[in-house]
Amino acid sequence: MNAKNLFLTCITGLLLSCGNLVMADDVPSDLAVTTVNINEADAKTLSKMLDGVGMRKAQDIIAYREKNGRFFLAEELSAVKGIGRTTVRKNEGKIVVN
Repeated sequence: MNAKNLFLTCITGLLLSCGNLVMADDVPSDLAVTTVNINEADAKTLSKMLDGVGMRKAQDIIAYREKNGRFFLAEELSAVKGIGRTTVRKNEGKIVVN
């Protein structure tokens, strides 16, 4: 491969890899939300936003919240049956309690 072809290949690769950066502004607004208030969210929102939490666990979170009151710390979520510390750790940047 001569120098000209190598140069064109590198430029083409660079331009193709930058294409995703230009498209980043077109992210749907619902994906821009990165946190969820576990004291206010409904089951559908909890299951959608939290990794490792399906609809059943989301309903358990709401039942626990209704029985025991609001959460003051994200770590308290592990008191809900079926929600372990690992799940809380995976989601700690997403969980809001205010």
